Amino acid sequence: MAEVKYEDIAVELEGYIGSIEIQRPPHNFFDVSLIQQIANALSAFDEEPDCRVVVLQSEGKSFCAGANFGSGSSEDSSNREEFTESGFRHRTGSLYEEGVRLFRSKKPIVAAIQGAAIGGGLGLSLVADFRVAAPEARFAANFVKLGIHPGFGLTETLPRLIGSQKANELFFTGRRIKGEEALEMGLVDRLVPLDKLHEESRSFAAEIAENAPLAIVSVRATTRLGLAEAVEKATSHELKEQQRLRGTRDAEEGIHAVAERRPGRFIGE
Repeated sequence: MAEVKYEDIAVELEGYIGSIEIQRPPHNFFDVSLIQQIANALSAFDEEPDCRVVVLQSEGKSFCAGANFGSGSSEDSSNREEFTESGFRHRTGSLYEEGVRLFRSKKPIVAAIQGAAIGGGLGLSLVADFRVAAPEARFAANFVKLGIHPGFGLTETLPRLIGSQKANELFFTGRRIKGEEALEMGLVDRLVPLDKLHEESRSFAAEIAENAPLAIVSVRATTRLGLAEAVEKATSHELKEQQRLRGTRDAEEGIHAVAERRPGRFIGE
């Protein structure tokens, strides 16, 4: 596999297992650039015969705490407050175009979730076929607390995974769930101690990698048939609703409320 330098991710192939590690600690906020880098790495693994499965992981406290439309720095904790409407429209549209590329990858993906997977970070975790998580993991589709619409294809992927009723519960309440509840809900496939997370994720990946590679790709293509197209359609609608709601007073209040860790004082405007 040709060595490629990436700015925010580390990529390697060991045996039949590829790995992509997001390196924007502590919270690994994403932007268009980061999603594009991950998509490029997955495309490279698709063309690598020796890669049979990919582990997606991240360093730091959070797996991915959501989208960053500010400076691009993972230290920019106020990122959601810094983008203009026109910037939001452009960057989110470009982001979702790159996001759809993730769903077009061919090799199975195992995500290792050590901490928070929030908002778009939850969406990123659902790109994977399987999720191995630590009890410290936290999951939330907290968009209504921000006063906006879910994104990153979650309106398509989350109901597919856990059913529409459970997905609606998470969408409408915006509440966080812990690793144990995520396992019961089917959002997580395996729950392991934090200090064993990477070992167990690779072990899970190895179970897949020991099988016939052409069959693996074929079966995955069948089980995910139409998924990328469905996500593309979903993100088109999600973007329109996010653009509309982003201009409301409730969205402004929600952004401040989440940043200040308090309930929002919403007025329906």
